[in-house]
Amino acid sequence: MSDRTYDIAGIELTDDRYTVVQSLVRNKYRAEDSAGNVVLRGKQKMLKLKEEFPFVDADGEPVFRVKAAGMLDVAGNYVLTDSRTDEELVILDNDYSVFQDTWTIRDADTGARLAQIDSRGAAVTLARNVLPFGAWIPHKYEITDADGGHVGAIEGQFSLQDTYEISVDDASDVPKEPVVAAAMVIDAIQGN
Repeated sequence: MSDRTYDIAGIELTDDRYTVVQSLVRNKYRAEDSAGNVVLRGKQKMLKLKEEFPFVDADGEPVFRVKAAGMLDVAGNYVLTDSRTDEELVILDNDYSVFQDTWTIRDADTGARLAQIDSRGAAVTLARNVLPFGAWIPHKYEITDADGGHVGAIEGQFSLQDTYEISVDDASDVPKEPVVAAAMVIDAIQGN
């Protein structure tokens, strides 16, 4: 990994655990720290040819945005850009299949892999994609670093609102903001 930092102006996620909750109405999300404080909010802009997700801090100030590189892109690249500096920091690269869902977090300049988020269990992923009420099955993802070492997990909870527990056991080489943003983007893009 390079010496580049992936700091986002206006936000600093320092906890090891976050909860992401989807609103009952449309693709609107909030991320809470382990004390239950809202640290980040994001929503999918509707009726856009390119998927777009602006993120704000607890006070409603813009901190970053995620935007699809292509139009109507279900499996593709999403660029995470710092809203205050306009610097493109990372790419969320989706390699979607019916059996395995993989998101790779890459450096926006070099394309180097920083982390990977993989769905766990082909049977669960298949059921989520093909069964009539498959989207109600909570999904689980494992987060690994560039070398494939365990970093943490994203685990869905069974509830009326999509709720995910994000745990980061070892994030020494993985920027947390893109991981928390990816949990929201994954849910919205795949309509889960």
